[in-house]
Amino acid sequence: QKDAARRHVVDALSGGMTAWVRISATSTDHWQRDLEALTGLDGVRGVVLAETEEPEQVTFTAMRLRAGTPVIALLESALGIENATAVAKAPGTFRLAFGVGDFRRDTGLGESPMALAYTRSQFTIAAKATGLPGAIDGPTVGSTGVKLAEATAVTAEFGMTGKLCLAPEQCAAVNEGLSPSQEELAWAHEFLADFEADGGEIRNGSDLPRKARAEKILGLATAFGVHSTRYPDQDNAITAPSDTYHY
Repeated sequence: QKDAARRHVVDALSGGMTAWVRISATSTDHWQRDLEALTGLDGVRGVVLAETEEPEQVTFTAMRLRAGTPVIALLESALGIENATAVAKAPGTFRLAFGVGDFRRDTGLGESPMALAYTRSQFTIAAKATGLPGAIDGPTVGSTGVKLAEATAVTAEFGMTGKLCLAPEQCAAVNEGLSPSQEELAWAHEFLADFEADGGEIRNGSDLPRKARAEKILGLATAFGVHSTRYPDQDNAITAPSDTYHY
């Protein structure tokens, strides 16, 4: 029902709504029709390009859109993952996203964090190496409870900074899982306060990465709208977050 869906999208974006739009793969006739339908619509915030496998697919898509329209490349196959860095470098690529369901069907891999560890790591490394924002993890199907919270923790553990959702009720849990904890915020405030109190100078080999980490935690808190409710206790220093955990 892609034709009907396309009409619904055009009606919504012509009526005041703004949204990111998932468009069909470049290998299908629907790709051309999707782009033609979106031409001139002010409500298009960006597009998500399905089944991205080659950098040229992103570039060709970006060329057909209004200048500056960002493209999220959805990598959903073994070839797409193998070309992750090249896709990340492509003109027009704004961010990488993991189409985990189709990828598992393509490769036969299971859904456990161990089975997909190499793949998720490739996303994070490709994004970091090319200067893109953190990659977006794939969705957790049909879950809003403990399973979703655990899956979101895996997303964060692998350095991915977003997660696709398949239902609106998943969004709050994902945002909570990807935002910094009160303990992390308290540590960041404490470290930066101590750093400034000591003259704002690098004192040892760990200060520079810890300073960058603290600033990143506070920036993430601002992005998610998280406010500190716990403040540093000068008599009890707060343990630094694990250096294996990335934002």
